[in-house]
Amino acid sequence: MDTKGLLLYLLPTFSAAIAPVFFLNDPKPTNPFHQNFPNSLNSSLLQYPYGSATYGSSSSETVWPDLEFGWRLVVATIIGFLGSAFGTVGGVGGGGIFVPMLTLVIGFDTKSAAALSKCMIMAASTASVWYNLRVQHPTKDVPIIDYDLSLLFQPVLMLGITIGVALSVVFPYWLITVLTVILFMGTSSRSFFKAMQMWKEETILKKEMENQPGTHVNSHGELLIDTEYEPLNPRPERAGMQILCFNLRWKRLLVLVLLWFCFVVIQVIKTNLVACSTWYWVLNILQFPVAFLVFSYEAIKLYKESKKRKNEGNTELICEASIDWTVLNLCFCALCGVLGGTVGGLLGSGGGFILGPLFLEMGVIPHVASATATFVMMFSSSLSVVEFYFLKRFPIPYALYLMGVSVIAGFFGQFIIRKIIAILKRASIIVFLLSSVIFASAITMGVFGIEESISMIKQHEYMGFDSFCANQ
Repeated sequence: MDTKGLLLYLLPTFSAAIAPVFFLNDPKPTNPFHQNFPNSLNSSLLQYPYGSATYGSSSSETVWPDLEFGWRLVVATIIGFLGSAFGTVGGVGGGGIFVPMLTLVIGFDTKSAAALSKCMIMAASTASVWYNLRVQHPTKDVPIIDYDLSLLFQPVLMLGITIGVALSVVFPYWLITVLTVILFMGTSSRSFFKAMQMWKEETILKKEMENQPGTHVNSHGELLIDTEYEPLNPRPERAGMQILCFNLRWKRLLVLVLLWFCFVVIQVIKTNLVACSTWYWVLNILQFPVAFLVFSYEAIKLYKESKKRKNEGNTELICEASIDWTVLNLCFCALCGVLGGTVGGLLGSGGGFILGPLFLEMGVIPHVASATATFVMMFSSSLSVVEFYFLKRFPIPYALYLMGVSVIAGFFGQFIIRKIIAILKRASIIVFLLSSVIFASAITMGVFGIEESISMIKQHEYMGFDSFCANQ
């Protein structure tokens, strides 16, 4: 996996961003009001996808505007529709666009905006998954969703979300903004260069096709547009319902649902416990072995199968990723899954901002990378929505309306983009969309974060690390 450049970029920039926080001392407030209401960090836009918190400053008061027709609703609908359509096609969700839109355009408080963002991501992801389940793999007779990658990343992604929630209560808001922009700029740039590389390869193949018609065409007359795609094996033609049944792998789907249910139960029980009590920490720690068991099962399976095929001289890939399933690569996948979940916990996104680019780096073709990332994101986002519902973090009418917009956008985005790909015969369009959504999220998050940080500075609010237990 060619990620050394990205890592060399992230490590020093993250270190440089975090270092100044250690030099910020927590002033001892003399104002009783200030003591009861720590700082506006507790209302940061991307906090608390699971946990509860004490919200303090006036800017953190719950604000739920009425659902009524007007220019704000029209603008929000357009932005939400485009964000959902392009976000699900790229496999990134669009949470970095939704939260600023809900806060700046409609006027929700950041806590409620993060909850509604999760609702929109869940709705768009579900619609996209349903659409993808009725689509055949472009080059092989296998499901378009890679269940091996889903089982490998889903446990660590959910675990990362829990870690992200904890960090969101501790990290100052300006630091969350800086780290988010740094990460998004890095992944969007890497995805853009990957898209450019694919575009050039597609151009070369199209020229070769003109010279030798039929060489790179599959049974549907579609151009095989990536030089790393495997040759298409003969496969039976299936009708719509047959494709849906073929794309579903019930045993693996059941494992994912059980894993999701375990995390939901833990989070729901945790909301009724006293913060930092013994049972609170027991439930928090319990998530680690649950995630580790599922990840280890899939990792060991991939490692043994990869080693067996390598010894037999079999070059066929185990799953869609064209990497060697060594211990080092498996540990790196676990790290990236935790990082993706952590970003989701901080931002109120589904973790697709990490998984989408990562799948492409692992050699997964764009169609499958988008479908698999969206599939994984559906579980992670729905986990947060269930928790938000029990905590009553969002208004039901607005949630239903925005979810309806996202569902339509999810279907529309998949349908239109696939038609464009079929006409232009360029799957790099998916990667360009992925890069564009991440870049747009970096800009919106940066602008919104700067505005909030300036407000905190003017109010002389504390800008350093906060106490975890004091802010639950």
